[in-house]
Amino acid sequence: MSARHAAACGCGLVLALAVALATARAVPQSDGDDRSLFTALELDAIFRHSPLPRLARGAADSVADDARAARFGQYLFFERRFSIDGSVSCASCHEPEKAFADGRRVGRGTETGERNTPTLLNTAFNHWFFWDGRADSLWAQALGPIENAKEFGGDRLNTLHVVAEDPALRRAYASVFGMLPPLDDVRRFPRHAFPDPNSSSPAARAWAAMAAADRDAANRMFANLGKAIEAYERRLVNERSEFDHYVAALKSGDRAQQRAYPGAAKRGLKLFVGAAQCELCHSGAAFSDGEFHNNGLPVLVEGMRDIGRMAGIPVVRASIFNATGPFSDDAAGEPKDRLAYLPPPKSQLGAFKTPGLRNVALTAPYMHDGRFESLEEVLEFYAKSENDGQKKTLVGEREATLGLIPDLSKAQLADLAAFLRTLTGTAVQAALTGPPDSP
Repeated sequence: MSARHAAACGCGLVLALAVALATARAVPQSDGDDRSLFTALELDAIFRHSPLPRLARGAADSVADDARAARFGQYLFFERRFSIDGSVSCASCHEPEKAFADGRRVGRGTETGERNTPTLLNTAFNHWFFWDGRADSLWAQALGPIENAKEFGGDRLNTLHVVAEDPALRRAYASVFGMLPPLDDVRRFPRHAFPDPNSSSPAARAWAAMAAADRDAANRMFANLGKAIEAYERRLVNERSEFDHYVAALKSGDRAQQRAYPGAAKRGLKLFVGAAQCELCHSGAAFSDGEFHNNGLPVLVEGMRDIGRMAGIPVVRASIFNATGPFSDDAAGEPKDRLAYLPPPKSQLGAFKTPGLRNVALTAPYMHDGRFESLEEVLEFYAKSENDGQKKTLVGEREATLGLIPDLSKAQLADLAAFLRTLTGTAVQAALTGPPDSP
């Protein structure tokens, strides 16, 4: 335990952490039933991590579990015509064969972006989306890239016209959501129109010139496309990892299955739920608290300060597609409460969403800017006491709770990495990894 930790934590907490760390370094031998390896508190924590629960109903999306909507959304997910040059679809960055991420440091659509592409596996368990949380539902998140200049570079009305002018897409939309707006009337619904008050482009001017009722109709159809994509993405859930089998064996007392779990992973698991303090942020069955933290990453490129959640809060509050907005199918309940009690944006400077850790071994590189190539690099970063002295290059202030992480040996970090690699679940159904024959 470093002197820095002692000063920050107080004598009582230092003693507790020292005892926990000493215990973790001398894991007792199993008497044949691995439950004896863990304290009662550790077992309670382990059992909270598995299994994944049944998905709650989609936030403000009445078709979230509709099979027709999911098939339509799957077709849209692979549709390239929504992009400005016909080259980009959702699957361009969320590649099924790469765990629905892309394996790049930062995403690349029509241009190169600034942030790493998160996996879509199990993303439906989140309640904030994007690294900065600027969307509060999976359907609202699906809409953002279409109009992002560096992703699809598309515009709202062109997207709707693509659907309306393709007979198969038009029929699929109508079967789920009902009649389309009269998009063939291009005087009312221009072929290219985009809501951007900060732009004087022809598309922005065309949007501003539309009648309010027609803008509302266009927005509703656009929202519905996002809801269909959400219905598909909610099916991208994978579980039954090596870890899940082990937890089931602990619960049932199945000693043969317990023996099948690697010894290093058992030691890493004990650290994870105990002395290493990983559960401070990576809690629950998805291994994420779903919230935002400043983990003290120094600026990677001189002059580029990503302020994270500080920028995301005003965006999600202002969005007409948030869960309390006019296109929500349920503007009450938990999503409303989350929006009502957002913290002051300035308090979130440099904070980014806690990623879930299921399938983490498949989704390198890591962090919001993709700076770390391996799990070992990530763990070594958290094990460092002072971020290599680069405090002047931080964005905001490193979260104080990270000071509770004890100094860990290389062997312990290797055990943690071994545990994390057991969080890879079974592959999603092959039928979900490409576009269906028809929408």
